[in-house]
Amino acid sequence: MKKLIMGALASSVALAALPAMAQDLDPITFQLKWVNQGQFAGYLVAKDLGYYEEEGLDVTINPGGPDIAPEQVIAGGGADVITTWMAAGLAARERGVPLVNIAQPFARQALQLVCSEESGVQSTDDFPGKTLGVWFFGNEYPFYAWMAKLGLSTEGGDGGVEVLRQAFNVDPLLQNQADCISTMQYNEFKQLLDAGVPEDGLKVFNYADEGVGMLEDGLYVMQDRLDDPEFVDQMVRFVRASMRGWEYARDNVDEAAGIVLENDLSGALTEDGQVWQVEVAAGLVGDTAALDPASYEQTVQTLLSAVSPDNPAITEEPEGATTTVVTDQLD
Repeated sequence: MKKLIMGALASSVALAALPAMAQDLDPITFQLKWVNQGQFAGYLVAKDLGYYEEEGLDVTINPGGPDIAPEQVIAGGGADVITTWMAAGLAARERGVPLVNIAQPFARQALQLVCSEESGVQSTDDFPGKTLGVWFFGNEYPFYAWMAKLGLSTEGGDGGVEVLRQAFNVDPLLQNQADCISTMQYNEFKQLLDAGVPEDGLKVFNYADEGVGMLEDGLYVMQDRLDDPEFVDQMVRFVRASMRGWEYARDNVDEAAGIVLENDLSGALTEDGQVWQVEVAAGLVGDTAALDPASYEQTVQTLLSAVSPDNPAITEEPEGATTTVVTDQLD
């Protein structure tokens, strides 16, 4: 009887300790740029495998979507940290939302322009007179910087290019509405291949290779939060666990794709598509989370030189838009 009583007491103590243990984890809300998919595999893996918990963090990952702007979410207090493209981060900063880049997991760029075999495009010399599909909502800046660099008008005509406002799909190329379209290496490019378009018949231009690179998925927080040493420490732990998740995803693509599928809220993702996406996305991640100064400067110059018919991303050199206070403390 004494053993039973002691066992019951021990169990009660253990149960009572559970809430306290949970309270010891620092809550962090993380807002994604888009829906749960292989593009964010490292973060989903870090959460699923308990890497965040091992760092003393209780991380909530909120998916994005077509009607969700991470910059607005964090400005409204709905997130502690977001992942977004640098164009959006710098544009938001210039417009009064003081975002700061604290880390840059994606060291390489996935945005590319893909031309069909029927277009006859083999080099930029073949662009005049062609119709080029362009994504907007901040994705257009490297395109307009590229056209300005080439000296090509974007108003059409034999000496310029015709701009087709492209939806986030590959239909314009499949339906011969455009000679070239925008794709991401980890997403729409695979859609072209799945539609039966032979890869060796496609001409691919990567924006970074054309000297108009623009950094993509980075991690951003509000500037005033960095005045709090405890928050900075949380971000160090968050970035460290996230990079660990990306490393695991790179080395275990199939398992990581399975974790992504378990977190698919749409039911539209496929195993084949996510294996491809995880492998490509993990290949974009650098050996370190630190922002490369040269890539940052190229992004800034790309945004400053982009002659967009809508709104410029930025009109002047940013100040205080990046910090190494987090990445300097990573092991």
